[in-house]
Amino acid sequence: MAFLPQQAILELGDAFYDPVHAARFPKQILRFRNDRAAASLGLDGLSDTEWLAYFAGFEPLAGSLEQPLALRYHGHQFRVYNPEIGDGRGFLFAQMTDSAGRLMDLGTKGSGQTPYSRFGDGRLTLKGGVREILATEMLEALGVNTSRSFSLVETGEELHRGDEPSPTRSAVLVRLSHGHIRIGTFQRLAHLGETEAMAKLAAYVLRHYYDEEPGEDAPARLLSHVVARTARLAAQYMAAGFVHGVLNSDNINVTGESFDYGPWRFTPTWAPRFTAAYFDHAGLYAYARQPEAIYWDAAQLATSLSLIAEENALVTALDGFPEAYHRESATAILWRLGVVPRDPEQDRALAQSVEQVLAATDTPTDRFYFDSFGGKLPERYGEPFAALREQLTAYAPRKPRQHPYWSDSEPCSMLIDEVEAIWAQIAEKDDWSALDAKVAAIRRMGEALV
Repeated sequence: MAFLPQQAILELGDAFYDPVHAARFPKQILRFRNDRAAASLGLDGLSDTEWLAYFAGFEPLAGSLEQPLALRYHGHQFRVYNPEIGDGRGFLFAQMTDSAGRLMDLGTKGSGQTPYSRFGDGRLTLKGGVREILATEMLEALGVNTSRSFSLVETGEELHRGDEPSPTRSAVLVRLSHGHIRIGTFQRLAHLGETEAMAKLAAYVLRHYYDEEPGEDAPARLLSHVVARTARLAAQYMAAGFVHGVLNSDNINVTGESFDYGPWRFTPTWAPRFTAAYFDHAGLYAYARQPEAIYWDAAQLATSLSLIAEENALVTALDGFPEAYHRESATAILWRLGVVPRDPEQDRALAQSVEQVLAATDTPTDRFYFDSFGGKLPERYGEPFAALREQLTAYAPRKPRQHPYWSDSEPCSMLIDEVEAIWAQIAEKDDWSALDAKVAAIRRMGEALV
């Protein structure tokens, strides 16, 4: 397809962002380019030289934004409100329309300091970039609505970090997202009492991300959409066995797209208290608490929108979250089981049985879904799985197990030991073959699942 540039964000005006300049890096070493994602934008034909000029040098893409923009937002961080955040080491670089007709953003991480950097250096460790590639590739393959790692360029600086061996190598990441408007973007306007700006932002989101025109009921409609999308995201996290780690309100996109991967993990088993962030001492964002956390963030959007909307309509919209979550949870689990949905009540019962038996038996999550894909649970899964096996007999397979992936001896997983092993080869030997091989294996699994 042809590249279709956009400048939609400029409709909001300069009260929503600050023009910034990208850092200049001593080196530009291309480590990852996502040509599959680039093809959806008409950018897959770029040479490596052109790629580096745009996604490390940040020359403007013709017809898109003339200058990068650091977006303004606030947010609750571990339930504590923080009005001193915003794009501190990234910016919105470009907007365009993708092959599905959606407005898309190319945003950065590690591209230099902005007015919101505070005491940070605005940089990204190379390890952080590698980890984001692995997270987004795995989540995309597992059917989770996620941003996509678009480009990773090593930048030649030595960074010092207090929570990992230093000095360490640096990088700049470009991610492809369906918008960068966060719940925290609305919270900032509510905090400042900016009524007109709030209405403008609600109209922007409805128009560009939900294909609806605003009206008197715009805030409640917007909240209903966000509730539905974020409930789906929570359900997809649980079915994928994924723990985001930092589900603060500034990390929740109003399109329901997962993004910004710091201390993420995949759970080896269905472990409710499993956490990803070493600093999450209270387990606020533990695996099984993620739906609660995302609901809490959606409630902060409702609170913010009360600046311009009647409270009862917002409460009604927010109250839709639990039912939406249970419905989406069944959909996500049945998708991983590889079976065709039948009846909402039966589907929900099946999904609950899966969660209960996985939790009770400490069964490896990825192994279970690998073995049961298509609805046939092997006999070696003994008595604890008998009732679930009976439930599955009523379900037809979504697709046959014909892809070569299903003949593998082990499922494709992404546990922390493998993440660290992939990074060790890069850190110690500058050997990128393990990362390349893992991305290929993940995409192969994705082909088998869809």
